[in-house]
Amino acid sequence: MTERILMQGNEAVGWGALAADCRAFFGYPITPQNEIIEWFAREFPNRGRVFIQSASETGSINMLHGGAATGVRAITSTSSPGWALMQEGMSNLANAELPCVIVLVQRGWNTTRHAQTDYTSVTQGGGYGGYKTIVLAPKSGQEIYDFVQIAFYLADKYRNPVIVLSDAILGQMMESVELRTLDFEPLPEKDWAIRGKASRKDKSKRMSSIAQGMVPTPKYPNLCSFWRHYSEKVNTIKENEARYEAYQVDDAELILVAFGYVARVSKEALLRARKKGLKLGMIRPITLWPFPERIIKEKALQGARFLVIEDNMGQMIEDVKLAAQGHTEVYLISSMERHLPIEEGAIYPEKVLEIIEKLI
Repeated sequence: MTERILMQGNEAVGWGALAADCRAFFGYPITPQNEIIEWFAREFPNRGRVFIQSASETGSINMLHGGAATGVRAITSTSSPGWALMQEGMSNLANAELPCVIVLVQRGWNTTRHAQTDYTSVTQGGGYGGYKTIVLAPKSGQEIYDFVQIAFYLADKYRNPVIVLSDAILGQMMESVELRTLDFEPLPEKDWAIRGKASRKDKSKRMSSIAQGMVPTPKYPNLCSFWRHYSEKVNTIKENEARYEAYQVDDAELILVAFGYVARVSKEALLRARKKGLKLGMIRPITLWPFPERIIKEKALQGARFLVIEDNMGQMIEDVKLAAQGHTEVYLISSMERHLPIEEGAIYPEKVLEIIEKLI
């Protein structure tokens, strides 16, 4: 029988990493993700795995670089201000093509209040730019646990950092989580990993570069050859890894689009609206990048309108508008429509339903 444990969403990160055979955690405390670091500090050393508390988020992301370069599965976690400090390191990880996982528990700007204000920075790529990272957006403790495993698989499959985007409400919420280990297709051998000449039959060296294409190598003799390779990788990810959940969209006149804790709120509003006979559907992007553009465009062409609900001032709405390509109307419920218009407030189903009834 599969074991179930009542745990916080933040603790589900640790259990998911354990199921994925993660070997190393590097991190620095910051609210509201401190339970993640506490879990790894408590559990990893006792299991013969690496836990290091760095001196800063800059140290964390660079330690992650070193750990990932050895080929082991490695992870870090942070929150919004810490994420900002990690941007140069993220650029370096992407350019060096090192697979690893970053869990980002969002908060509202440089406050300790909850919100979803990091959407654009995780989906567009920060630092010195030019790269993309897969972004998985869970809506529950179970999905945090599962998505950490998926993140490690995708990171290894594409040799690319993968972000699991949580938020303060999901991270602090207690839920029952089934400790199931997911199965994935076999992955390629990590023959690029730096493990020392003694580990190789031909005693050959390996190196990791954060400026691939600048230093000529047989694989990438110039910068354009690396850019061509990286562009092809990004296109392959866009083609194959866009994931979403669609609910009651077949006859929907208005389709809600939401992620994270707001997706749960929106689903409840949808169920109440359906009981009133309103033709409402919902699309929940599971990957925020690559964004599920096709289903949005398909429903826009069929005449459905969209209501984007996000606990920020409107970021994902730009991706929905791009996907809809001007074929329909796109509306927004933002942080300004919180049930209680205060710092501690949140978007509740009642507010979403109130606006739905004005639009239908």
